[in-house]
Amino acid sequence: MLTRRRTLCAGAAALGAATVAAAITPGAGKQAPPPAAGAPAARRPLKPSEYRLRPLTGYGPPRTTPGRTPVRTEPLLRVSGRGRTMVLTFDDGPDPRYTPHILDTLARYEVRAMFFVCGEMAAAHPDLLARMADEGHVVGNHTWSHPLLTELRRSRIRSEMERTSDIVEKAHGHRPEWFRAPYGAWNRAAFQLGAELGMEPLAWTVDTLDWTTPGTRTIVDRVEDGAAPGVVVLSHDAGGDRGQSVRALRRYLPALLDDGYHLTVPRRQYA
Repeated sequence: MLTRRRTLCAGAAALGAATVAAAITPGAGKQAPPPAAGAPAARRPLKPSEYRLRPLTGYGPPRTTPGRTPVRTEPLLRVSGRGRTMVLTFDDGPDPRYTPHILDTLARYEVRAMFFVCGEMAAAHPDLLARMADEGHVVGNHTWSHPLLTELRRSRIRSEMERTSDIVEKAHGHRPEWFRAPYGAWNRAAFQLGAELGMEPLAWTVDTLDWTTPGTRTIVDRVEDGAAPGVVVLSHDAGGDRGQSVRALRRYLPALLDDGYHLTVPRRQYA
């Protein structure tokens, strides 16, 4: 299973390297093609921060009435916001071996991030989703069992998404508003069903390829070299040995903040 997954991931990474990410604005038309977890730590309340804990505000004035989630044909690759804003995302968790360490680092620097969780992992570790909620992080839907959606029937895709949303709502407090296709493999059914479930599709701009365990320094370099306004960074907190990902975050996060970047989470225009 791991061999198959690594093969699929490698294919998706190769596809991602060949695409050109373009900044998008919610509600826009065509975008560029998408690129192809120790024991829980003691919690401490986060202090409000001018930029770090505030969602991105580049989506225009707030809507007075809820709008229907649009059905997109491509995922969002970047986010719009004021100044040097970036978003950190972590996939495949939560994993009690790594996710708590990532949460500890984010809490130390008062930074919020996005966690795209797999339902089977979330069901096994609801305490970690509860901690994410307590500390202000956004939890997204990464399906139940991390399958290749392009090989599934529509009914199976719905089940993968809906079961995960149910688990997230139970542990996190509300249903996810964002989803990400495993391996970055999207299809029409995934976009349609995601929208029906009230979720926007979010891909990434910078792929750390941390699942290949390239070394902590390499992961740090990939994030720092790719840093730019609107960038969405893809890393992992589960799915294998994520020790390098944990160590890399401890190094590049303070560096990005020192460089003036605002690490935060996006705000939905459609609810």
